[in-house]
Amino acid sequence: MAGRGGALALVALCMLEVALRGTGAAAGERLVPAMFVFGDSTVDVGNNNLLPGCKPECRANYPRYGVDYPSHAPTGRFSNGFNLADQIAQFLGFNESPPAFRSLPAEGIVPQMKGGINFASGGSGLQNQTGWLPLLCSAEESTLYSMADQLEEFTSVVKMMGDSSYDLISTSLFFLSAGSNDLFEYADDKSPDPHRDDTAFLKCLVDSYKTYLQELYAAGARKFSIVSPSLVGCCPSQRAAALTHHNGLDELHCFGAANNLSRQLYPLLASTLQGLSRDLDGMHYSISDSTGMAETVFTPGGAIGYNLTVLDTACCAGSGQFGTGGCNASAVLCPNRANFVFWDGFHPTEYASSLAAFVLFNGGGKFVGPINVEQLAAL
Repeated sequence: MAGRGGALALVALCMLEVALRGTGAAAGERLVPAMFVFGDSTVDVGNNNLLPGCKPECRANYPRYGVDYPSHAPTGRFSNGFNLADQIAQFLGFNESPPAFRSLPAEGIVPQMKGGINFASGGSGLQNQTGWLPLLCSAEESTLYSMADQLEEFTSVVKMMGDSSYDLISTSLFFLSAGSNDLFEYADDKSPDPHRDDTAFLKCLVDSYKTYLQELYAAGARKFSIVSPSLVGCCPSQRAAALTHHNGLDELHCFGAANNLSRQLYPLLASTLQGLSRDLDGMHYSISDSTGMAETVFTPGGAIGYNLTVLDTACCAGSGQFGTGGCNASAVLCPNRANFVFWDGFHPTEYASSLAAFVLFNGGGKFVGPINVEQLAAL
């Protein structure tokens, strides 16, 4: 198994080298007119910084974050540099992700639709209650943008544009990365209902996703790139959580309960998308098998070809066994960030997310299907 993982990793590294030589849009060319982003902290580019109810823990506006971004300053990205939304946008011919919705003045929202808007909010999930934790938000104020909130903002802007919106929306790319926070909260429940039904929970998540996609389709969207949740139990925070649960570690030395949910969710989501594409005329999609990609990396020996040598500990390391004590100005910062999978307790480094972005955009069918993002954009 380790040999197979290492071989896949070497193949992926070669593919990345091809990408760096020019795969994607030509200089000055955009493969789609606009890109619209929805989801959680993996693709948030600053919305949470501007939400008054978010506590510091749900923002990325303090030193260390953004250390490798061109400005070397925090931008609201939960990364040391560009995140997954930025990297997909760059393959499509943009400089980076479209701007955060909350950063736009009221008079600038409709004009910005011509290039796209990012509605993602760190800590949010597919369920409205996800992220409503005392750690993340204040009950007295508006808090995280749930997926429902994000879609409501988008559809309201589309209505403001009127009939002129259809050509733009129908040819643009809709990029969604959501669901991980729902899995985190469910798996890490310290006193779960002994009768709770994991299958029913996952079906609820998929039904919510289906509803959101139908709403976007009704607003004119036709091209959907979906990032399925990865093996969420392998991030540093969940490895630490596994130590507090009896028999919590799995064969990858990750939080097994969380990983089991990820593995079950992907085929349910993929099947739902296949059904939607049959039912909704003109709908096209690309979905990543993020659990499959993660299995390759976290299987012993699987990360060798990626140059990833630290798989379990945060690069921006606070206290604790896996460096999960908080990525802030006092945290120890690793100098070799391209060797780390994780930037902080939850999020990948810029380098790790660039590997995923390449597979999403250029993959040949093993970890992305039924088509990749480049093929989706060309439709």
